[in-house]
Amino acid sequence: MSLETWLAFFAACWVISLSPGAGAIASMSCGLQYGFWRGYWNALGLQLGLILQIAIIAAGVGAILAASATAFQIIKWFGVAYLIYLAVKQWRALPADLSDDAAVRPIGKPLSLVFRGFLVNVSNPKALVFMLAVLPQFINPHEPLLPQYVAITVTMISVDLLVMAGYTGLASRVLRLLRTPKQQRRMNRTFAGLFLGAATLLATIRRAPV
Repeated sequence: MSLETWLAFFAACWVISLSPGAGAIASMSCGLQYGFWRGYWNALGLQLGLILQIAIIAAGVGAILAASATAFQIIKWFGVAYLIYLAVKQWRALPADLSDDAAVRPIGKPLSLVFRGFLVNVSNPKALVFMLAVLPQFINPHEPLLPQYVAITVTMISVDLLVMAGYTGLASRVLRLLRTPKQQRRMNRTFAGLFLGAATLLATIRRAPV
């Protein structure tokens, strides 16, 4: 991969990562609930999902999934169901009274947060189809493919980790302003609405005709 191609891909990664989506909502939700360091485990799960998607595309399976209406629908509706589950969970989240500085945030298990982020990414067929359309534009078929896909993966993960750190950190700072359970409950329900909105958008996605 030439430096010029890599720079173009690097710029594209920032645009893709900064675009609000289910991953950004999940990162902000975790930052709000668990604080930055604990909530950031979710971002690691998002990257594992991203690695799997790139591996699927590199293996050529992505084209098959994109062409299969059944596979697309299965992944899509699994994603919709999972986002609705996250919305319900967020709506029912118990607030903690932070009116006193000694209050402790809820503790989320790292592995469960990693798995949560992983499912958010792998259950989005739109992301897979999108990458299937975008990534080949930066691949030179006349050069070894593995180094190129490794460079693409490292670049995407590095950028996305920085962006999700921003989303997680921003939400964790917002938590400091939520001094009462009532304020936290409102914020939890706001994020529940965002998850439902993401689920609705995912449900309206249709596979492009082959």
